[in-house]
Amino acid sequence: MDEPSAARRYDVVVIGAGPTGENVAQYAVQGGLSAVIVESELIGGECSYWACMPSKALLRPPAALAAAREVAGSREAVTGGLDVAAVLARRDGFTSGWDDEGQASWLADTGIDLVRGRGRLTGEKTVSVRQGDDTAVTLAAEHAVVICTGSDAAVPPIPGLREARPWTSREVTSAKDVPGRLVVVGGGVVGCEMTDAFDALGSAVTMVVRGDRLLPGVEPFAGDLVADALRERGVDIRLGASAEHVERRPDGTVVVATDTGAVVAADEVLVAAGRRPRTEDIGLGAVGLTDGAWLDVDDTCLVRGVAGEWLYAAGDLNHRALLTHMGKYQARACGAAIAARARGRQVGDRPWSRYVATADHLAVPQVVFTRPEVAAVGLSYRQAQDAGMDARAVDFPIGSVAGASLHADGYTGQARVVVDERRHVVVGATFAGPDVADLLHAATVAVVGEVPIERLWHAVPAYPTISEVWLRLLETYST
Repeated sequence: MDEPSAARRYDVVVIGAGPTGENVAQYAVQGGLSAVIVESELIGGECSYWACMPSKALLRPPAALAAAREVAGSREAVTGGLDVAAVLARRDGFTSGWDDEGQASWLADTGIDLVRGRGRLTGEKTVSVRQGDDTAVTLAAEHAVVICTGSDAAVPPIPGLREARPWTSREVTSAKDVPGRLVVVGGGVVGCEMTDAFDALGSAVTMVVRGDRLLPGVEPFAGDLVADALRERGVDIRLGASAEHVERRPDGTVVVATDTGAVVAADEVLVAAGRRPRTEDIGLGAVGLTDGAWLDVDDTCLVRGVAGEWLYAAGDLNHRALLTHMGKYQARACGAAIAARARGRQVGDRPWSRYVATADHLAVPQVVFTRPEVAAVGLSYRQAQDAGMDARAVDFPIGSVAGASLHADGYTGQARVVVDERRHVVVGATFAGPDVADLLHAATVAVVGEVPIERLWHAVPAYPTISEVWLRLLETYST
């Protein structure tokens, strides 16, 4: 094995070239610093190849077909079903065939150096990279090392599960064939979205869900609407059931036994049971931290428990908001903070400044691309109550808005805003229904801006659009 080469020096060393790492490096470079990024897999990370992009590429064709069937006039023109091969080919296009040449070119054009290999901390501001030819490169940071290694799918310790070779989010989004039968273990975002996609592609799907409803992270009505829609399309949803044992039989069949006594047989089993930090074997022990642990950070993404202001962690692995857009948001704040500190400026922790990720606490937006869609931001009614607010939930059926009835025949959906009655501002909003994703940013602006209810009356929604639901929510609040 070759000895490590002499250290290459940069202002900032980033471990992990997913969207978060790319944005940290970009903002550091824009701030006048030099940056290098280390990646052991594909440039662009989980989102580009095994999460956001391929999953939404799988979900869009069924949604487009369903939308055509929901309107008289276009409904009559739909004479066929999905072309599964075309759907999978389109998905492959969005992942560039799992080739990262384009992403690597972007790094070069942006002025960010790239070292391919597995990066490990070896001490303060020092990273060793083991490359594919088993040589080592040592990178030394003048100002900061930023860990952006993200997260992996968690595989719970269910007897027989690992031996059964389960699908995780990676395998399901990159599948080359559609199984005739699919068991989905879990009822969160990945479980619901991939149930929706593979049901539409032709799989007979059974969901095994430990809790009493789908999508437990959002308002209950949203999960109920998604469950009703999936059941109507033929999905078998087993709520209150936990997988106790999994077996892959010699003929390839997977059998899942639950604590209810039921046994479900399928061709594949998808485990959608949360995430774990990708922090093993990155040298955390060399700086006094625990390998494999989530990393605790402040609002500039500076890691707590490490002496000095040099080690940062942005994205999933800090466990603040496990969403690509929130990782990129953290990265922008983090990169700007690093550049400012490098120039000797005091960054501070003032909420909503460009150097801090305040929205992680109060205004995280998320869309679940099921049919119906679910879009939410800020606090749910229960979360607002638990936070000690004098909270009020205001509900309105979206289908009663003229724009919704024009959008789809028999439109069914629900909207809720959560109001802090002491301050008279919206602290959360949830929409569930066809094509509600584009309602979300207005709600996000209202929450982040702490716009008074009295001022929201003057944000006039265009007629006839689904956004008129905002007016109906305000009218309901005032009665």
